[in-house]
Amino acid sequence: MDINVLRGAFTVVMLITFLILFVWAFSPKRKASFDEAANLPFADPEIKNEVTSDE
Repeated sequence: MDINVLRGAFTVVMLITFLILFVWAFSPKRKASFDEAANLPFADPEIKNEVTSDE
């Protein structure tokens, strides 16, 4: 087993990993949770900002 076989195997493993992540990210059952996460920056914060002064 030389380095070229290892490089080829690594490339195949990375391609399969990429394809699995691609299918997972664009699967219809994940759409609702991704839409909810996309709207998080626009949500009202529940933490109230308290200003304290030392006067």
